[in-house]
Parts: sequence; structure tokens; C-alpha cells
Amino acid sequence: MTKFEEIKNEIMADAMNECYTSRGISPLFKASEAARIAIVGQAPGRKAEETQLFWNDLSGDRLREWMGLSRAEFYETDLIAQIPMDFYYPGKAGHGDIPPRKGFAEKWHPLLLEGMPNIETMLLIGNYAQAYYLDKRRKKDLTETIKNYKSYLPEYFPLVHPSPLNIGWLKRNPWFEKDVLPVLKEIVRVSLNR
Repeated sequence: MTKFEEIKNEIMADAMNECYTSRGISPLFKASEAARIAIVGQAPGRKAEETQLFWNDLSGDRLREWMGLSRAEFYETDLIAQIPMDFYYPGKAGHGDIPPRKGFAEKWHPLLLEGMPNIETMLLIGNYAQAYYLDKRRKKDLTETIKNYKSYLPEYFPLVHPSPLNIGWLKRNPWFEKDVLPVLKEIVRVSLNR
């Protein structure tokens, strides 16, 4: 059994995840010793949980486009890790999904990252990932944090969530597609083609 399989079993045995484990739902993450990029999102969506395939929705389609990757390239490589802020679908809220549970990433991310010494860049998707990893280094809001993405490189790359709910943000901030995405694509291309 690999270190990551052991961690998965520990996550499933943890009392905080009993409601998922008792229904036969596995934690959704991907870790590999070879990983060079880690994607830290909010939590799996309903469709991702049902199919046990992370970013398996419209948000994932847009994320892959931003990264310059095909669906096959995205899923078939061990060079990209997937460690959301919670490994289980939290349920629906009034606007989007319920936030990831507090304390979850604090408990499990360090164990997973310890086994991934080759991570060069972590894509921090949305406020929850940025709050946890950037902490006081964040700017006054998500837009300003993303505008200042270069100050966090190469360790972190803050991004807006690629959800269809953020179409308005993307329209109001055309600099994101023009200036930020080419840099993201280049970082991904270089990391995956070493």
C-alpha cells in the first residue's frame, strides 16, 4: 500500500467523514510523488462526486482551457495533483455550493504535500484556497490578489474559480484572459514538459 493509499484510508476512517464513508463515498483527491503542479480548489461538485472524477463539469472544461490542456492530458498525467480544500461534496447553498469544512485542509494537506516534493506551483482557485495558502499575503479582495499574481510566483498562482457563475467577473476583468492566462499556460507547459 502506498503512502497516499494509507492517507486515503485514514481520511475515510476519520469520524468527521463518517457520513460520507458510510454511504460508500470516497474522498476525491489525486496525489503523486511525481506531481509538479497542485490544483487547490474549493471542494468537488455534485457531478464530480457522483462520477468520482474531479473537475468533471463546466468549471473543469474552462479550467483545462485556461491551462491549455486537453481532457486526456489533464486526467492521464501524474504530474498534476488535485487537493481541494475538502475532498467531499459539501452540498448546495443558496448561491453555489456550501463552503468546504473548516479544519479539513489543515488536517490533510500537509500529509499529502509531504509526499509530493516536486511541486513547483500550486494553483489556488478561489477565495478559500487563497485564504488558506496566502493568508495575510492576500490583497484586499480576490480581484486584487489575482492582479498581483506575479508576486506569489513560482510557489502559488491565484486564480478566480472557473465556474459559470463567474462569467460576470471575467467580463468585468478582461485583463485576466489577456495577461494572466498566457502566463498560466506557459507555467503548465514548462512544468509538464521537463
